[in-house]
Amino acid sequence: MNRRSVYVPAFCLALALVGSAWQSAAQAQSKPKKEDKSGSATNLFGETVTVNVVNVEVFVTDKKGNRVTGLTKDDFELFENKRPMAITNFYAIEAGKAVAPPAPPTPTVAGETPPEPEPIGPPAEDQRLLLVVYVDNFNLRPFNRNRVIREMRTFIDQKLSRGDLMMLVTYDRSVHIRQPFTSDPGLINSALVGLEKISGQGVHADSERREVLQRIEESESASEAVRWARAYSESTFNDLSFSIDALRDIVNGLAGTPGRKAVLYVSDGLQMIAGSDVFHAVQAKYAEGATLTQSFEFDASRRFRELTAAANANRVTFYTIDAAGLRAYSSISAENQSAGQGVFIDQIQISNLQSTLQMMAEDTGGKAILNSNKVGPQLERIADDFKSYYSLGYSPPHNGDGRYHEIDVKLKNKKGLEIRHRAGYRDKTPDTKMNDGTLAALSFPFQSNPLDLDIEFGQPKAREDGYYLVPVNVKIPLGKLVLIPRESAHEASIRLYVAAADGEGGTSEVQQSPVPIRIPSADIERAVHQSYTYTLTLLMRKGDQKVAVGLRDDLAGSVSFVSRGVRIGG
Repeated sequence: MNRRSVYVPAFCLALALVGSAWQSAAQAQSKPKKEDKSGSATNLFGETVTVNVVNVEVFVTDKKGNRVTGLTKDDFELFENKRPMAITNFYAIEAGKAVAPPAPPTPTVAGETPPEPEPIGPPAEDQRLLLVVYVDNFNLRPFNRNRVIREMRTFIDQKLSRGDLMMLVTYDRSVHIRQPFTSDPGLINSALVGLEKISGQGVHADSERREVLQRIEESESASEAVRWARAYSESTFNDLSFSIDALRDIVNGLAGTPGRKAVLYVSDGLQMIAGSDVFHAVQAKYAEGATLTQSFEFDASRRFRELTAAANANRVTFYTIDAAGLRAYSSISAENQSAGQGVFIDQIQISNLQSTLQMMAEDTGGKAILNSNKVGPQLERIADDFKSYYSLGYSPPHNGDGRYHEIDVKLKNKKGLEIRHRAGYRDKTPDTKMNDGTLAALSFPFQSNPLDLDIEFGQPKAREDGYYLVPVNVKIPLGKLVLIPRESAHEASIRLYVAAADGEGGTSEVQQSPVPIRIPSADIERAVHQSYTYTLTLLMRKGDQKVAVGLRDDLAGSVSFVSRGVRIGG
């Protein structure tokens, strides 16, 4: 069928992206819009209506924490921004199986128990679990981490379902993927065993805190003590900011992946207000009320709210583990008895560290494991979340407005039950969703390709500067597109999104191009059985490369994402 080519200079990895070059090249290939007699451009395609469905996972338990099953759509009320929404899609998942809704009541013999709802098979693809096990080595003490890891290995081996995908990452001042997504729990557990040999850096935080508290105790004036507190808090806030950024990168990286996403975050805690306890130590020594107000300069609560908002927008639930477990107050240990510390200061520190773990979990509908040296039983409760839940879908009265919307779910006439769910979501624009999906196809082994998109690489052509011009042929089956009849032709309105990555982890930004397709009406019956080829010429360097392409049919609102790898230069 027809072939259209576009050259994308300075694309990906070797040089900076040139978005304007992409756009101008694409537009040069486009046919001009049809003009009316007055000379103004007219819309060839008319209005496009896209149905947006928001899915909310809901976990229902009794007062003892036991899972409540057997509920139906009629048992729930759903609200967005306090306005009631009609529940259009409903899934009940029990023991990892989708359960058919109960049939209408039928007469039974007296004393006979009505039949239980029958499983109807595994959940749909958009209900598949993607679990990221995130071990925060930078904010962990090795002993605490290794104790929790041993229980996590049992949890991963025995409590997760077949088909669940897991990835193991660590944070050691930067994120390291220790095991990419896999359905083999043995690979995750082997990687977890290897972590026990890696140093945890939380012990350095203990040393720094002891030192600053000692200096505050030995200070000779309030101003001197405040200087020590500020220096410590500035350093801690800087480290905290990097820790939050790393978590947000993981959350955003999961944005375009299909299914339910969860992050099992293992840490000794992150401070909500960096250095809050040391400022209280200054206050306790010098009794100057103005001291505490300075600690608010190091308040990270807004950053954490942004993190949980990003998680909700990307359908990611946080499950957090305080690996420190039942903490002993450092002020009662022999080495600290002369440091002027008190139990109250330690309580401030513990609350400060745990409040973020609680917030991350509660705002996203997850659970926090706190004050427990044995996390196994509570991990089983988390496993129940993965296997038994309700999924409520609704169509909001807006689509892609980019705003954050609050969600609330209530139970009708079900007293004594507890309910958890994410607090809200950000309604992403279509471009943002396409960017996320394209990057997800590039970064993870996921493809969603209902439009049967395909990619083929042409012969690379070496340049004198050592880079290569690589033709990329994107094949688009015309029969999968919505083609609108217009006078003597049928026309489609689609957009391509492209990104690339090299073998060293460098990733380009996503670029997009409109692809106008116009087929003479006389050829339409033959054309719908053929593919339209759109050729991109990418500038790449030698080595392993990966290209991801997303396609959106603007008329149908349907999308596809594919990725392919290629080795350039032998």
